[in-house]
Amino acid sequence: MTVARDRLRWNGWGRLGESVAFSPARRAALLAALGPMFGRELRPAVEPVDLEEIELPATRIGPDALRRLRAACGDDGVRTGRLERITHAAGKSLPDLLRLRRGDVASPPDAVVYPPDEGAVAAVLRVAADAQLAVVPFGGGTSVVGGVEPRLGDGQRGVIALDTTRMDALLRVDERSLTATAQAGILGPQLEDALAAHGLTLGHYPQSFEHSTLGGWVAARSTGQFSSGYGGIDELLVAVRVVTPEGVLRTLEVPRSAAGPDLNALVLGSEGTLGVIVEATLRVRPRPAHHEERGFLFRSFAEGVAAVREASVAELPVAMLRLSDGPETALFEMLRRDPERTLDVATLGLTLAARLGYGEGHCALIAAAEAPEAREVRRAMAGVRALARRHGALSVGRSPGRSWRRERFRTPYLRDWLLDHDVAVDTLETAVPWSRLETAHDGIVRALGAALERHAGAGVAMAHLSHSYVDGGCLYFTFLYPVDPSHAVKQWTAIKRDATDAVVAEGGTVSHHHGVGVDHARWIAAEKGAVGIAALRAAKQAVDPQGLMNPGKLL
Repeated sequence: MTVARDRLRWNGWGRLGESVAFSPARRAALLAALGPMFGRELRPAVEPVDLEEIELPATRIGPDALRRLRAACGDDGVRTGRLERITHAAGKSLPDLLRLRRGDVASPPDAVVYPPDEGAVAAVLRVAADAQLAVVPFGGGTSVVGGVEPRLGDGQRGVIALDTTRMDALLRVDERSLTATAQAGILGPQLEDALAAHGLTLGHYPQSFEHSTLGGWVAARSTGQFSSGYGGIDELLVAVRVVTPEGVLRTLEVPRSAAGPDLNALVLGSEGTLGVIVEATLRVRPRPAHHEERGFLFRSFAEGVAAVREASVAELPVAMLRLSDGPETALFEMLRRDPERTLDVATLGLTLAARLGYGEGHCALIAAAEAPEAREVRRAMAGVRALARRHGALSVGRSPGRSWRRERFRTPYLRDWLLDHDVAVDTLETAVPWSRLETAHDGIVRALGAALERHAGAGVAMAHLSHSYVDGGCLYFTFLYPVDPSHAVKQWTAIKRDATDAVVAEGGTVSHHHGVGVDHARWIAAEKGAVGIAALRAAKQAVDPQGLMNPGKLL
């Protein structure tokens, strides 16, 4: 079945009717606390433009091409209406939302197609080649780097958004091999529910889990919140099928192959520039019946990093170790405060912790473990507690972890609410080795703070260590700043440029799991090198010689 786009926010995140679960008093208290950070009182922004007010250009696809597309996808599988074109005109990045909220949809796709199977995908690509149309593969549309922005390549006359969500079946499960094969348009919750019927899980939970697809995970080389336990999508992928303009690219369902370079690795992170991912086979595991999350406080980010590094090197069997720096810890503690509570246990606990030496600048760690057997979870968490104590941590129990699990997919709703008050929230992430991690953290936070001051007059920058490995980790940065409505996108562009320059200067990758899209394209040549870029271009030329697939992204 296709995604019901009319039930989702077209200019924000998630489902209609859902928002931050704050009472009016809590909202007022939060705005009052944030205002001084930006040197101004926070008030409601100008109302976003209504969907019906947006003027769209006429479709550029001719009647013959539309007829052939309908023959491939069915009459209901080819849509040129306002809602479909607008909801496929952008992803969910901050600049995407800034444009949508003001009604800037200058380059929507000319049509949205919903192929039901692999054969229909191939037929759509043939039509695109004959009619000189660009094709943008589109799953959940959750890209935060401009990965689904409709763009024209040289000589192209229009753009098709190819929505994969009609291809959403779990095709087969090999319970002996612990693998499962699904169509690429299946959403995260659908896939987990289908696997649960077999007592299995994939365990892949990116922030976008509720609204992103399997094909999008592979195309963006994503990683989930529990990657320490399950691995990223690159470790979970066994085999893949991709319909390219030159035919089907497929890999074998085998555990490992030394028969030349790994073509799975070519598809992972390809962002729809090679073809349309239609099917993937994945490693799955028995579904965990037990889980536990606990919180710890460290006196400093350095002590927390040392603990996470030791746990990673020792390969403790945990699902997640998420360490927030001081500013992020302070923000989350602010968000948890409820002025309507007569007894705020969390605040009392923090007061006591401060008396024990965990005062200003303290950092919070959330550790999580899950497994089929309760004793496995207990053993993992006992290892975390012992290691954390050795590095001076104070255990603060299960409440912070339970709160994190309950709210873990709701953070993007907070971004929308803050935008309603002209406060922007954006993120960026990188990966660096342990030997440079603390230096990189400090340098990028300083550079972000300077960029916010320079381009917005004020702002707050913070980070957490989100994913860790034996040799290093991912630093995930969040920053808030007051929006200047007169040039909101230019303001963001300047901040993004300065921040990414700082990431590169610190020796980090421009993306650990968000991808390249449009937003990171200017830095990719320096990261890959001239020979690397030439190799990627040669691969694209082999499978997409006309440049039909997702022009302007990655390369």
